[in-house]
Amino acid sequence: MKRLIAALVLAVVALSFAAPAMACGGTVHIVGWGETLYSIGRWYGVSPWAIARANYLANPNYIQYGQRLYIPTGYCPGPGPVYGSWHRVRCGDTLYSIAWRYGVNVWTLARINGIYNLNLIYAGQLLRIP
Repeated sequence: MKRLIAALVLAVVALSFAAPAMACGGTVHIVGWGETLYSIGRWYGVSPWAIARANYLANPNYIQYGQRLYIPTGYCPGPGPVYGSWHRVRCGDTLYSIAWRYGVNVWTLARINGIYNLNLIYAGQLLRIP
């Protein structure tokens, strides 16, 4: 019995150090060939320094192909039945089509994302959906 408890405690401790804690609003990214923290950060709209800090990287200039990185997006859902989500803009998307897809007012979508020109969004941009 003591061995079982010791094994369970050891497993819990080992798993707690295996990866950084998933804080609210994060995702995991598998590093592709030729990617840098800067390019990954631009894709997710996050600072490369935030990614390095979240993954305890000693040298942020050295990441490997296939490495799993935790990406902190900084979005923490509040209480309530609807927590919101995110949408990555693809080629051909417009703010109007995205608002229609999620059933949201286009002006609300623009205001939440700090968009002043409804015609100016770009592929790869990450939009918060209320």
